[in-house]
Amino acid sequence: MKKYNRIMAVSLFLYLAAALLVFVLWKDESMEQDLGYKVEINKIMRGLENNEMFSKPDLRKMETINSVSFLPADENSVQEIRLFYENRNKLSMTVRPLFVEDRFLGYVRFDYIESGNRRRILWFLEGCLFFLWIVVFILLLYIRQKILKPFHTLSEMPYELSKGHLQGELQESKSRFFGKFVWGIGMLRDTLNESKRKELKLEKEKKLLLLSISHDVKIPLSAIKLYAKALQEKVYETEEQKLHAVTQIENHAKEIENFVKEIVSTASEDIVRIDVENSEFYLADFINKFIAYYEPKCRLTMMDLTIGRYENKLLKGDMDRALEVMENLMENAFKYGDGKAVRLDFYEEDYCQVITIFNTGTAVPEEEMPHLFDSFYRGSNAGNKDGNGLGLYINRQIMIKMEGEIFARRVDGGMQFCLVFRM
Repeated sequence: MKKYNRIMAVSLFLYLAAALLVFVLWKDESMEQDLGYKVEINKIMRGLENNEMFSKPDLRKMETINSVSFLPADENSVQEIRLFYENRNKLSMTVRPLFVEDRFLGYVRFDYIESGNRRRILWFLEGCLFFLWIVVFILLLYIRQKILKPFHTLSEMPYELSKGHLQGELQESKSRFFGKFVWGIGMLRDTLNESKRKELKLEKEKKLLLLSISHDVKIPLSAIKLYAKALQEKVYETEEQKLHAVTQIENHAKEIENFVKEIVSTASEDIVRIDVENSEFYLADFINKFIAYYEPKCRLTMMDLTIGRYENKLLKGDMDRALEVMENLMENAFKYGDGKAVRLDFYEEDYCQVITIFNTGTAVPEEEMPHLFDSFYRGSNAGNKDGNGLGLYINRQIMIKMEGEIFARRVDGGMQFCLVFRM
């Protein structure tokens, strides 16, 4: 804001400098014009005084003198005298006596253009400068009050959200520039708050589950230890007693194995909580949003993005979640592909809309294909690239919740993923 205030101060300084320049020009013009017509009159008078009688001077080189007229000394007609002195075309007038060698010939009248015209232009220019500065100052003030100041207030909110401070309130804004932004930040805060609440609840449930299972595991574990110690110390004398002890150890071991399976199953199910709001959306809207986001990114990375022909069908599902699926696939293309090309094709099959996404690069080995959508699974082509193996797992969960499907194919020159949407 301080820099912007300096800009406003500079605009005032520039206006004052321009106004001062115009004032100086006006002053110089006034002085020049006050003396200009007198210089020309004196020049004409010197020429007339060198003649024995009055003759019309040449006014073509004169800037201020418009006309010159003569009233002889012996003219006594009232009408001629009145005509000589009357106002002509609202020009300024001055009268000089004409003497030639101390002989009075009469009076010479000079009609000249008053110098105020150019001064009025300078005054008009001064007014225009003042009006222009007022407009610029009001515009700068409007930008400061309606755009920069609200943005300065809102700029702290993303930082607070990144620190986990989710309880701050945003004031409602009627600004046409930031109304939707404020609403979006508010939605983001509510979403993060709800996610944090669900995470705490899930963590609590997991701890309770682990405590419960650990308590249940203690009983069969104690029994196993007891039977094992009995066998070790040869408490059982007959083969039938020993066989019974071994059978009990095996049964209790199966109980523990079932508890472990339950823990693994629960952990796998709760890796991510995916909420899908199924409705309907148009394929064209979906593709346009995808292009708007990824076309600039592909252009920057020199990747060729090709969109095949399609018909604008009405699809069932959650468009935001479907875009998340496309995002995961595109990020995988950037990360694991060769960065040359991505192509989207469309076709209809069994009353479903299929979208195929092909990216060039090295395909996943055939033996790894069955595990591609497993949680935490990363193919051998991942190398040392960052990732956690959840992207394709999340994609499948989203597509299943939208009553669709996703599968992968190894094709010549790269990988192809197929998304199936119900219509």
